[in-house]
Formats: sequence, structure tokens, C-alpha cells
Amino acid sequence: MPEIMTPAHAAPDGSSVTSTAAPRRPAARLALARLRDLALVPAIVLIAIVGQIISPVFLQADNLINIGQTMAEVALLVLAQTIVLVAGKMDLSLESTFGLAPGVAAWMTVAVGAGHGTGLLPGGWAIPITLAVGALIGVANAALIVRFGLHGFIVTLGMLIVLRGLLTGISGGQTFFNLPESMMYLGTAVWLGVPASIWICVALFAAGIVLLGYTAFGRSLYAIGGNIDAAKAAGIRTDRVLWTALIGASVLAALGGLLLSGRLASVAASQGNGAIFTVFAAAVIGGVSLNGGKGTMFGAFTGILLLFMIQNVLTLAGVPAQWIGALNGAIILIALVVSRITGGKAQE
Repeated sequence: MPEIMTPAHAAPDGSSVTSTAAPRRPAARLALARLRDLALVPAIVLIAIVGQIISPVFLQADNLINIGQTMAEVALLVLAQTIVLVAGKMDLSLESTFGLAPGVAAWMTVAVGAGHGTGLLPGGWAIPITLAVGALIGVANAALIVRFGLHGFIVTLGMLIVLRGLLTGISGGQTFFNLPESMMYLGTAVWLGVPASIWICVALFAAGIVLLGYTAFGRSLYAIGGNIDAAKAAGIRTDRVLWTALIGASVLAALGGLLLSGRLASVAASQGNGAIFTVFAAAVIGGVSLNGGKGTMFGAFTGILLLFMIQNVLTLAGVPAQWIGALNGAIILIALVVSRITGGKAQE
């Protein structure tokens, strides 16, 4: 993987570097970046072994596909949040976008009396509506955060509440069903023996790896997350990059919600509730800093994969699902402690 930081951009620890400091020990930094990328691989292998010991069905193809399919939908939220976090921002509203975007599509395309819809548009409009709603939410977030300079945490927390209320309002607190075929296709289709959602997830994470590690846009995200003033001084159009990141993240969240809605053939009024906690757990244990300017897409992917493997092992072992939330919180705390021990600085 090539060097992801450029002169006057963010260093791997989040600090800014000058043009004279950038060339120092490139080989050592490259090796460190690769090591961090692979940090969770041993844990994934260990969980796979433990899972197979607990239940002989763990490594069977059907169970692995089940893990991948259920993970794929939330993984797109992790992908979206990673882009935002690397840029030094935070988007709590992604979990509500995950529910509202497909909810609006269902509300407008499901026939009257056939699933709580209005039937305003034909079913073929479901996917464009979903993605458009995601984009509009991203525009609203970017306008408040970038254009008006409001605090991203507060803005997206407020947006989370607003969007959740909108979904409850248009659905009447009930579940949309009898979704059009176009809306269910991506969540139910099977390509080459593997659910389409898994292919989409892997393809988008591969694109994310290329975006962050091999493009000028990715280097700009790291620079902004590390030191936005230095990024501006280096000539980076920070506002444009942040607008693109926030809008793109919301569209990815909408797509993730579409995959879940398609698989379940419904959109619940509570869709996405609490998902943001799993998203942050995956990002943190995957090495993505909450301070910005640090982390990789591969690390984030291994983080969400590890979480869903652990959840699957617990399910096969008969552990009640209510304990999974506590597990995610414990994993975050452990990851912070490990980060402190190994890196000398916690990811605050």
C-alpha cells in the first residue's frame, strides 16, 4: 500500500508534518500501516476456530453466507462512517438514514391499502428515491456542518432524532410491506451462488480501500482529519472534500437500508435503531481514530467482520441476544485500552 500521507498532511498519529519531515523512514511507516491493517486477522482466525469447536455448523457454507449477508447491510454503515471519521467528523444520523431512505421509497411506491403506502409513484422508482433521500440528508448535514460551521456531533444527533421522527410519522409507527420487486431485488438476488448484498459490500469496500489509499481525494481526507488548517495551507479544497464525504456517506447508508429492506421484504418504523453503536464499535476496533486522520478501510472491514462472527458464535452457543449490546460496549473499551498500550495514545 502506498504512502497515504503527503507533505503538510496528517501523520499516522494525527499530527501534521512538514515537507521536510515527510520523506523520513517511509519503509518503516509502510510496514507499520500494513501491520495495523492485519491486526485483527489473528482474532478472526481464533474466533473461527472457537466457533467451529462450539458448533460444527459454524464453518459450513450456509452459515458463512448468513454471516456475510447480515453483515453486509450494517457494513455499509461502517464504510460510510469510516470515510467521515477519517476526515475528522462524525455522523450519528447514518442509522436513521438507514431506515428513513427506504421508508420514504416504500411510502411512495407501495400501493394504497396494500402495505401502508400512498402509491404516488410506480415501483420502479423505489431505488432512485432511496438514494435521492440519502443524498438530500447528506446535503443537509454538509450545509449545517461545513457551510454554517456547526458542530458535527450536535448536528447529526439532532438529525438522527428528526429523521427517526419522520419515519415514525410517515409509517404511523407501523411496518411497510408488500414492497415492489425492484426494491427487494438487491436484498434477495443471488449472483454466482452468493447473495448480491455480499458482492456489493465487498466491491464497495474494495473501492473504499482504493479511494483512501491510492487517490488524491483519500489523501485529502487524511490531511483534513489530521490538521484541517495545514490542509487548507496545502491548497486542499477542504469544504468540497467534506461536502463530498458527508453526502457520499449518507448515500451509502441509504443503500445499506435498501439491502436490509429487500432481504426482509419490509421497512419497520424502528429500522436502524441502535445500529450506530455497532458501527462505532467496528470502526474503533478496526483502528479508525475518533479524532480523525487515522485508520484504513480494510481495518474497518475486519472490525465489522469480527463483531458479526462473535455474534454468530454467541447465537450458536445459545447466549441471549440481549447480551450482544453489552459485548459491543466492552469491545470498544478493550480496544481503547489496547490502543493506549500499543500506540501510547488512546483514540479519544
